[in-house]
Amino acid sequence: MALDVFLNTFAGNPLDRASDRRGDDEWLAKQLASSDSLGLAMWNGRPLVEPSKDGDLQIAYLPAKLVSELSGGAERLLFMGLWKGTAIFAVDLEDTSDPAESALEGLGKFEDLRAVALRVPAPEAAILATAKSMFEWRRRHKHCAVCGQPSRAVDGGWKRKCASCEAEHFPRTDPVVIMLPYHGDRCMLGRQEVWPKGMFSALAGFLEPGESIEEACARELNEEAGLHAVRVRYHSTQPWPYPSSLMIGLIAEVEDEEGAPDQTELSEVRWFTRDEARDLLAGKLDGVAAPNRLAIAHQLIKAWVEEG
Repeated sequence: MALDVFLNTFAGNPLDRASDRRGDDEWLAKQLASSDSLGLAMWNGRPLVEPSKDGDLQIAYLPAKLVSELSGGAERLLFMGLWKGTAIFAVDLEDTSDPAESALEGLGKFEDLRAVALRVPAPEAAILATAKSMFEWRRRHKHCAVCGQPSRAVDGGWKRKCASCEAEHFPRTDPVVIMLPYHGDRCMLGRQEVWPKGMFSALAGFLEPGESIEEACARELNEEAGLHAVRVRYHSTQPWPYPSSLMIGLIAEVEDEEGAPDQTELSEVRWFTRDEARDLLAGKLDGVAAPNRLAIAHQLIKAWVEEG
């Protein structure tokens, strides 16, 4: 039975991660050499995609053997998992020149993931987000955090091990609370100066050590907008591969409408009635824009609007 959960963009990876097979080097080598196995390519964080039959885009899958050759070894390879028994791998390419114009010419085009996330099938967007997050982690954690010596990729790319002190290092996920505060029939949205002109969104901040999700929500609302949360409820989560966050979506009731921007995180805040928020999502408020439906912030606003 399928898991009953709201799926944001980048959630819903359909692959069997087969984590119990990652440590079996012989099995992984056999899968890499199989003519049935497939691979996907990332170049500087951009996935290789191709036109789909419906006129949008899809992952441009490659033979796993080619992906293995392009990788040059385990350091740039990632075992993604199984799709109905078929092994899927990913390769991280960091060349200065576009591989789609050389080794992968005619096999697809490398595109910005955020730009194409809503144009590829949702399950494929989730697969690509997983690959991007993992490769970002690999790129940023090449040395042992214990002794400083170089580490190497093991377990199909899902772990790094230090050859010197043998410490093991695992991928990190940074939890972020993102919340829509409301009081009565009005919700607050904020904006940062660096955002596109007129765009307002939900408030957000990183969860700190020793802090519950609800406490982080209350703290961030108070720090950024001077609001006092009285009730916090969960909506959904979103993997966000920039580089490796998990957005924890919340809707928070606050005690009044006296908030103000802190001028550090937020340059402006604004209260919206439910009807105004509905028009905002529909693009009908002059001079004001909502985050697009790619973002969990859009889904939080939409969920609150539909409650009324």
